[in-house]
Amino acid sequence: MENQKKNNPVKTLLTIVISIAVAVFFMWLAFRGLKFGEIKGYFAKANYLWVAAAAVFGVLAYWFRAIRWNLLFEPLGYKISNSNSFWTIAFGYLMNLTIPRSGEVARATALYGVEKVPVDKSFGTIILERVVDLICMIGFLGLTLIFKYDAILAFYKQSNINISPNKIFLILGILTAGTIAFFVFRNRFINVPVLGNVIKIINGILDGVFSIFKLKQPVLFVFYSVAIWVCYYLAAYLICFALPETSHFTFADGFFVIVVGTLGMMIPASGGIGAFHFALKLGIGALFLSMGKSFAEGEEVGLAYAFISHTMQLVLMVVLGFISIPILAKARDAAVKNEKFQ
Repeated sequence: MENQKKNNPVKTLLTIVISIAVAVFFMWLAFRGLKFGEIKGYFAKANYLWVAAAAVFGVLAYWFRAIRWNLLFEPLGYKISNSNSFWTIAFGYLMNLTIPRSGEVARATALYGVEKVPVDKSFGTIILERVVDLICMIGFLGLTLIFKYDAILAFYKQSNINISPNKIFLILGILTAGTIAFFVFRNRFINVPVLGNVIKIINGILDGVFSIFKLKQPVLFVFYSVAIWVCYYLAAYLICFALPETSHFTFADGFFVIVVGTLGMMIPASGGIGAFHFALKLGIGALFLSMGKSFAEGEEVGLAYAFISHTMQLVLMVVLGFISIPILAKARDAAVKNEKFQ
């Protein structure tokens, strides 16, 4: 992956157009039945000190993620600076605003430029991070099921989700069979010209993924994983206090808000635009319904909350992302000079 071919501009443009179309579609769904004039009134009475407090925890989540990422490189024989780790993460998030999920590759590539960690190995650690984050998210979902089952039921009904368990088992079965086949036959094709290169890349990625079993500081890894998601939770929950209509939300309501918001951000729209807003519109509407209030009022409040929360996240991504560019460029130049003198 270090010597990647140039991106196909047509494919890149098509990906961007599709992601924007997805964002526009979900934004249309978010505003369907509502008027922006009705939402605008919530912004005027919002207390933005709470938004600033939430932003602090948003930045802390970046920092904790940078430190946790470094722990994954120790068993691979690399020691990178927390600063370079932090700024490559910021750069990756910025790239996600252009093409969904492109930030993972951009982050690994940027790290290679400043720390010379092979892209396939660092990409493997990023995949591992996503798995760990999924486990943490499932933990929040479990808490939500315990404390806010009625709200989840209302959200399920309003979103018209209809996923067959048989389809899920079929997908899992195919993935499992494919994984087993790869491990059984990969060494037989390692010397095949094209296929061998692909297998070597996958092996490098797997080295990064399996680094979790060789952690030198597993307790710290768990600590920072929990710290990241506590920061995510506080960043989401504190914004509830910015609006009078959501300032009474409990800790349990906060669990529900972060789960719904995370589901929205998982949809492949640029920066979660539209999908995040639609999810929170339905989510807070469902919360209001479970409290015996009007779902329609909850939709308005949810959309206002989504705009405030998402704008805060967007500002962090853009500001930190653009700051990262000159910092990483300087670090890359320094790394090149060091190579010449070695």
